[in-house]
Amino acid sequence: MPPTIFIRATELSDVEALQRLSTGPKAVWGTLQMPFTSIEFYRKRTTERPDNVHSLVAVVESDVVGNLGLNVSTALRRRHCGAIGMIVRDDWHGRGVGSALLREALSLADNWLNLKRVELDVYVDNSAAIALYTKFGFEQEGVLRAFAFRDGAYVDVLAMARVR
Repeated sequence: MPPTIFIRATELSDVEALQRLSTGPKAVWGTLQMPFTSIEFYRKRTTERPDNVHSLVAVVESDVVGNLGLNVSTALRRRHCGAIGMIVRDDWHGRGVGSALLREALSLADNWLNLKRVELDVYVDNSAAIALYTKFGFEQEGVLRAFAFRDGAYVDVLAMARVR
């Protein structure tokens, strides 16, 4: 029987777990996170989060195994838009954590924040993430060339969005 994945708001007590999951090799490879980031960085990010940023964690038993941020635009003409970024702990890839986080984030976006558009960027070589986002209705909108520098080379990203 698969484990129960519980989604809740990020709490200050999650800071150490957020650092561990965000600095794993797969997390650094698949996101804009940097290796060797200090715990103080994550403490500050958690305690000084603006009101327009909604942070969720995926928990199995008492273990934080994923994190998703939903940033609602503060630009007057883009308040109908939000952007997401997600990290799943290296040893939990392919076990439903990303789906659980996305399901709850999109419910929040649709049913509570009334967002019409949710967007994200994903590296073009991250086929598992692209498949997950496509499963949840995200569509590819374009390629941003040389978007980020990763492991000694520039990497392109796909701009993807889900529009209700």
